[in-house]
Amino acid sequence: MTIAVLAALAAGACFALAGVLQQRAASARPDTETLSWRLLRQLARQPAWLAGIGLAVLAYGFQSLGLAFGPLSLVQPLIVTELVFAIPLSARLARTRLGAREWGGVLAVAGGLALALSTARPHGGARPDVGLGPWLWTLGAVGGVVLAALSVRRSTAGAWQASATALAAGVVMGFQSVLLSVTVSRFDQGVAAVATAWQTYLLVAVSVGGLLLIQSAFQEGPLAASMTVLDMTEPAVAIAAGTVLFGESLYLGPVATPLTVLGVVLALSGIVSLDSSPVVAALHRQERRGRNEAADDEGDDDPDGETDGETDRDAGTSTAEAAPDGRA
Repeated sequence: MTIAVLAALAAGACFALAGVLQQRAASARPDTETLSWRLLRQLARQPAWLAGIGLAVLAYGFQSLGLAFGPLSLVQPLIVTELVFAIPLSARLARTRLGAREWGGVLAVAGGLALALSTARPHGGARPDVGLGPWLWTLGAVGGVVLAALSVRRSTAGAWQASATALAAGVVMGFQSVLLSVTVSRFDQGVAAVATAWQTYLLVAVSVGGLLLIQSAFQEGPLAASMTVLDMTEPAVAIAAGTVLFGESLYLGPVATPLTVLGVVLALSGIVSLDSSPVVAALHRQERRGRNEAADDEGDDDPDGETDGETDRDAGTSTAEAAPDGRA
């Protein structure tokens, strides 16, 4: 059990650093690249972003190690502690301090998620082969929520826009985790079983689409507006899909169920508090200013984005002007 705890905490730390590095790189890209494949092409040329991807891969390795020695109800709640590290670190790098409201929002999301996941305890799921019908229902639900989130994104701005994109990304990545689980389980039947399954190819497409949505969410707003929604949506969708497809069930009881609901409410209230925070709004304005400067410096003749690091430094020096109440 000790190995599970240490591995889960290591995964959370790696996820936190990965998110900070990726968001910092993505936030410097121009607005015109949002939800565009060009965003991924440009980010793939930046060492910091690639380091973030590497840390994310390492985090999944630690997560797998934790799950090998401990239950999901222990490992997953510990991993969401990444929020407590990632969001303050991101604000610190932007030379902005989190106030009581922002710290309260971060702790509410992290604590609420940990409470909900540890009390819901999804279990069971003894359906090895699922018919096409449940898959189509699940695909339809995932596609509908993603389209709805992206539609809401078009009518919002600021941190709320980043959260809407993160909602779409979280839904896609939650479904991706289900496809990954199915694909991995097929390796017991041989490589041919994996290569001939349609879920394998859908996994590839969903993974690439999810990566684009995540980076677009990072590009659109501060980490507090995107990572919190991602961390809440992804496990929720994975659990819901597991229930529909594999017959998994949640632990229900007179104490556990109210605690699960309380955890969800806490997490949602924390997200709303952060999205409406003046400090988060100031961070968004700072990042937007940096993106505009980067776009002006790059122009149409500089596709390599060589001025991104310089823009980051310039944006950082203006935080004192952007932060409310003189916090810097």
